[in-house]
Amino acid sequence: MAISVSIVPFLLAGLVAACGDGDEDGFPAGCPGSTLRCTLADPEDIGALELGAAEPLLQRRDLAPSAGAARTLVVFAQISDAHVTDSQSPLRVEAIDPAGGAVTSAFRPHEALTAQVLAAAEVSVNALHPEFVLETGDLVDNAQRNELSWALGILRGGTIRPDSGTPGYEGVQAATSPDPFLYRPDIDQPRHPGLLAAALKPFDAPGLTAPWLPLVSNHDILVQGNLPVDAALARVATGSRKLVAASRAVFDEARDGTLDPTDVPALLEDKAVGRFESVSADSGRRPLSAGEVVAAIEAASGVTADPAMRRAGLLAYHRTVAPGIVLIALDTANRIGGAEGVIPPIEIDWLRETLLAAEGSRILIASPTALEDTDGGGSALALIDAAAGVVAVLSGDTHRSLITPRQTASGGYWLIRTPSLVDFPQQARAFRLVELTDGRVALDTWLVDHAGAPGAPGYLGLAGISRALAELDFQGGRPKRHAGRREDRNVRLFLPG
Repeated sequence: MAISVSIVPFLLAGLVAACGDGDEDGFPAGCPGSTLRCTLADPEDIGALELGAAEPLLQRRDLAPSAGAARTLVVFAQISDAHVTDSQSPLRVEAIDPAGGAVTSAFRPHEALTAQVLAAAEVSVNALHPEFVLETGDLVDNAQRNELSWALGILRGGTIRPDSGTPGYEGVQAATSPDPFLYRPDIDQPRHPGLLAAALKPFDAPGLTAPWLPLVSNHDILVQGNLPVDAALARVATGSRKLVAASRAVFDEARDGTLDPTDVPALLEDKAVGRFESVSADSGRRPLSAGEVVAAIEAASGVTADPAMRRAGLLAYHRTVAPGIVLIALDTANRIGGAEGVIPPIEIDWLRETLLAAEGSRILIASPTALEDTDGGGSALALIDAAAGVVAVLSGDTHRSLITPRQTASGGYWLIRTPSLVDFPQQARAFRLVELTDGRVALDTWLVDHAGAPGAPGYLGLAGISRALAELDFQGGRPKRHAGRREDRNVRLFLPG
């Protein structure tokens, strides 16, 4: 589930302090990128990033002793929670974001730059030369057709125009916006005159050079990650009225947590709840049904669900990703509504059969939400605990880096959460499964910064500004400590035999 709120302009400090010789953006060639090579640091914790030292792999022996590596079995990467956003959509409720409290993801100061960040992440991921890339859900923010079209186009590569309505920005970040608590880059600090116009211009995305294996999560199939698509929401999305300021009553309900998400359609159509402005209507903003989203992602990735899961409307499947290595991909998006993940009984039955069929292989599990936080996840973990050969369960959703050992009767495996591309630190994760000299395996994993920095040309410069703004977002930035502890980042994870 996404975590961020607005920037309070007077809290903003400076932007990036790039250092070192090399590219015109101030960073040495290849940085940012793999944090095994270099990191981005804020040593004074003031919201000013600079080039930091590399983070070598830390050995974690929580489950098994160490041994030397003999050979690499597979290298792959994970990107998660890109939240490609139509920042001008009438379907969004940025106006209640300054309420704080229970409101956690209605606005980000850098949300107009999500498309560029995904493209910049591709640059760094492609440099790893992975054999495949996991995309673990929340590829888009609001289940809209145009958002999904942009995101899939970026993954494919080619020219992307991340604009909606008529050309030009119409939204709450315009200089004329009445709300000083929603960052306006033309007039608020740190000032970036022309940033919104630049964010909407076409750019050429590189595309992923490796095959990508998708998962779906709540924001992919639910409006604002909570609401199933219906006629009222579609009417708002494609219409010409946008809420730009909430009434005091609505604001207080949002702050206190008493605003029911199911009231959002009425909220966005009721003139009594606040001030609306006219915007350009756009049929391309139509929210998609879960079935439409799954079909579009399958077509774009070339991945199809296993037959039983396809009949159930779930994007769950298994693949042999390297000799002797099987990936099992789960679908935990709740079609009924709500941000919390769920695994229905039919998927539990399928998981049991799939684990049995994978016996004798090394097994990787990919889940959009962390199974320990998912309804039905306890049953899934019980099956995984009893299976032989499980290496790790990989997830996104919480936008943070966290690595936890899970001990079982047979020894155990690792639970690994990867940060998002939308909230700071805007990182992907790389993996290398290695065979050890004693016949066991270990999983190397390290974080990968997306390419770009303020001052770089084109979309890479915009991605760099996005990261700087994301760090300054006082509820989604560095105070959240989403980068994790040292032992949650670059590590070698030893496994029992």
